[in-house]
Amino acid sequence: MTQEQLAMLLGVSRQSVTKWEAERSYPEMDKLLKICDIFECSLDDLVKGDLTGCPSAEGVAAVPAGPPTDVCGYDEHQRMMAWKVPTGIAAILIGVAIAMLLGDASRFGSHNGNDALFVVIVLAGVLAGLAFFVPAGMEHSAFVKAHPYVEDFYTEDDRIRARKSFSVGLIAGLAFIVVGIGCVLMLEERAENWGLFFLLFFIALGTWNIVHYGMLLGRTNVAEYNKAVVDELEIEDIVNAQVDAGVRDALLSRKRHGKKLGAVCGSIMIVATIVGLALLFAPALATPDPSTFDPEGTTAMWFWVAWPVGALICGVVTLLWEAFGKGK
Repeated sequence: MTQEQLAMLLGVSRQSVTKWEAERSYPEMDKLLKICDIFECSLDDLVKGDLTGCPSAEGVAAVPAGPPTDVCGYDEHQRMMAWKVPTGIAAILIGVAIAMLLGDASRFGSHNGNDALFVVIVLAGVLAGLAFFVPAGMEHSAFVKAHPYVEDFYTEDDRIRARKSFSVGLIAGLAFIVVGIGCVLMLEERAENWGLFFLLFFIALGTWNIVHYGMLLGRTNVAEYNKAVVDELEIEDIVNAQVDAGVRDALLSRKRHGKKLGAVCGSIMIVATIVGLALLFAPALATPDPSTFDPEGTTAMWFWVAWPVGALICGVVTLLWEAFGKGK
């Protein structure tokens, strides 16, 4: 029986089985009892005895057939994220819409009671959005640390269904936004505040659909999840992660690769900053009377170009690094 097969029977990840075999961690009691049931042995023999010489039991539980299964709750976690994130975005937009309607934003800044009401409602919408964002972010961070590598278990049918759902969600989202624009056009003169309210309300609905189904589609790209995890975890987290040695080495290599690339791009932008400041101040310092200095016609008026050029150089370096660099 392979590690994957035992993991499927126990409802754990393959990485957990790897850690047990390497004696870097131990199963919980419920898992130990389930292992005893699978291999028809006593807990005392499993923990203290030596079962390597025992013949295979005829009644060992059958290994599940079919495609790989989700043993770490990845799909459930991603579906949760696909609900909470767009709901948080929609809550903020709807808060602004209600503030537009009740707070009368058209007179914002005129020092009347509507100013305070507008600010309070907007802040309430932001807090409602954070009530979804913060727990979702904390749960995602905990999940990433617990599962820095997930084996792809989605089938092609799963991906096809996700793409179809995203197409429907995208069209529905755009339709909601168009309806909102129509409300603005129809109510522009008669009820401007109501027009803005319906515009933001339908934009919130459209955004929710697009983000929700987009995240559901993105969840099927497990390879992208594994790649993004490296950016979120520190080297210590990867070292302590419950993954086999090969996966850990690959994650560490990719993490170090990313740190080197970040250092190179940071150095480029520091040089760009030095060049930009030199272009800005050098002509003024070289002028006998700085009070009469006119930046037009000098390098001072082009100092800002240093940062876009630095960003372009970083982009080129990143592409070349990813294409030809080692330790991906």
